[in-house]
Amino acid sequence: MKVNNSNERRNFIKTSAIITGGAMLSPLTLSGAYAAGDDAIKIAVIGCGGRGTGAVFQAFETGQNIKLVAMADAFKDRLDQSYERILKKYGKDKVVVSEEQKFVGFDGYKHAMKEADVVIIATPPGFRPDHFEEAVRLEKQIFMEKPVATDAIGIRRILAAAKTAKAKKLNVVVGLQRHYQDNYIQTIDRIHNGEIGDIIGGQVFWNDGGVWVRERQPGQTEMEYQMRNWYYFNWLCGDHITEQHVHNLDVANWVKNSYPVKAEGTGGRTVRRGKENGEIFDHHVVLFTYEDGTVIHSECRHFPGAHNRVDESFQGTKGKAYMNAGHVGKLTDLKGNSLYDHDGAGNANPYQVEHDKLFDAVVKGEYKYADAENAAKSTMTSILGRYATYSGKPVTWDEGINSNVNLRPDKLAWDALPKVLPNEDGFYPYAIPGQTKVV
Repeated sequence: MKVNNSNERRNFIKTSAIITGGAMLSPLTLSGAYAAGDDAIKIAVIGCGGRGTGAVFQAFETGQNIKLVAMADAFKDRLDQSYERILKKYGKDKVVVSEEQKFVGFDGYKHAMKEADVVIIATPPGFRPDHFEEAVRLEKQIFMEKPVATDAIGIRRILAAAKTAKAKKLNVVVGLQRHYQDNYIQTIDRIHNGEIGDIIGGQVFWNDGGVWVRERQPGQTEMEYQMRNWYYFNWLCGDHITEQHVHNLDVANWVKNSYPVKAEGTGGRTVRRGKENGEIFDHHVVLFTYEDGTVIHSECRHFPGAHNRVDESFQGTKGKAYMNAGHVGKLTDLKGNSLYDHDGAGNANPYQVEHDKLFDAVVKGEYKYADAENAAKSTMTSILGRYATYSGKPVTWDEGINSNVNLRPDKLAWDALPKVLPNEDGFYPYAIPGQTKVV
């Protein structure tokens, strides 16, 4: 069914059922001005750091008629900086966020979401279960960043909300953008079609020099410091095996079309050991075993000055595969002869494509995207790896996903204390393999 003008499209979204691929679907739920007659799709951004700001840019770059109407962040300075960047680039016609629609604090997301048709969730991942649940409850169309939780309790919440989102026909796109990148799509389609036989092994890497650090400032409470320097605290970040390496682990699961049943590995703090580095490890090496016996080698580390590598390789019974985020996708037979060499020239930016596809579906009133379940299970894969490296013991999928170790503070408030606190010298406790309990 095609809808040719804006009035017809609004009526179509509001009142008609949608037929897609032969299946009858419920109409999308859009709120406020869009449903009332304003042709613009209203968006709200939850989390106004670099990724949230960038996601708003990408929403505008879809070319659809979009207005930013609400923003939320725990910190006013972060929200104000994001607002100024977005306003400077896109102007007051598209950025219609009044001071009353700028929400600061832990609960600001609840107010911002009410104003929008589409919600962009880009806070630190420890908050993702709260924010996703609320967006689903309010029946919003959703873009949320990866990873989607930092512990198994959060994963179970995401999975439950994902089931509800499907039942409500809410589009959910997750920022595991390799699923929207041509070289990955084309190469993995060929793998699934059997061009290199059955996958019997693989290696996935995210090895680089690490990320930013935000130093403690005078007058900060412990809660504010950890939230400012969130990458180095597991309740917020999940360690870099979760925050970054989830991309590569997700590719392994995609290639295998399944999730691992066991993880075992090692890790620690070899190079990055300062007070400012909180509690996370600087390296993890994990073997993930799948139900058919396939073992995938996973490696991620933050060693400044060391060799960098971010890619995925797989071995099949008839050949080999290699992929990376630089639009490379290659298949060879067992003798090294080329079976497929992806032409990456002119390939679209996958960060943009995921927004193009989401907003195209919203404008057309189509239900097409349900990324949350896979994102939860790939995030759980990374958490399973962390459980293995922190404990120094093999951990099964069932043990991991049923863990009741809760990383979150008992209370979210600026004067409340997180569960992991520094000693008198300012250093934080961290996992000791062989001693730390994770399940």
